Parts: sequence; structure tokens; C-alpha cells
Amino acid sequence: MTITYTEERTFTREQVQQLFRSVGWVSGEYPDKLYQALMGSSTVISAWDGDRLVGLVRALDDGAMLAYMHYVLVDPDYQRHGIAGHMVKMIQEKYRDFFYVEVMPEESKNASFYERFGFKVMTDGVAMQTVNPNW
Repeated sequence: MTITYTEERTFTREQVQQLFRSVGWVSGEYPDKLYQALMGSSTVISAWDGDRLVGLVRALDDGAMLAYMHYVLVDPDYQRHGIAGHMVKMIQEKYRDFFYVEVMPEESKNASFYERFGFKVMTDGVAMQTVNPNW
């Protein structure tokens, strides 16, 4: 298997929806909003097996000091092949001159994955969010 990586946003709504649904993420149920969010993101790196979208990471940044890696996902058929790790390293390289690169794993069990790349759990941090009840 030869995986290629790109920052070009050549994916379609359908490809993105299929990838997000493959990992069971609810955002896959909103393909138009999801596509709009990706197109408006600072950085999107996608992983491809031929013309199949198999992985994606997106980052939001302020242009100087802070980059926030919002999510990293890989199709279950392609997990455990180093794709997610490669994309994380690409984000770290792109933002190497920034003061902070942050990530908020949705599940605490995923923290150990990010720790392999030098991320540390914030000693006094807590994740917070609000969800729009109209969605």
C-alpha cells in the first residue's frame, strides 16, 4: 500500500462524509457543514490510497503563536499503518516555529497516542465545550 499525503483540498463532500462515518463521528452526518469547515480551516492534510481518502488532520492557527490540531482520523481499514502518526508529524513540522501546538483528544484513552509525539497532558487544564441545541 502506497499512501500519499497532501495539503491540497481535492476531496469531495462525499469522500469526507464517508471517512468521518467510517470512524463513527457524528460530524459525518452534516456533510455540507463539515466540508465548509474543512475548506475554512488553516491547514488540512489528507492521506490517500489512490483515489480513496483514508485519513485527515485539520489545524486551526492564529498565524504566529498557536496552532490547534482539531482532529486526526484514519479509516479503520487503514489504521495501525502509521498514517495518523505521519500526519501528526507533518503538522508539527509545519508549525515548528509556533509557541504552542495543542490538541484536545475527544477520549482520554487517545492521550497516549499524542504523548508519543511529545504532547503532554496539561496539569491544570480542562476541556470544555458547548453544543448548539439546534443541531
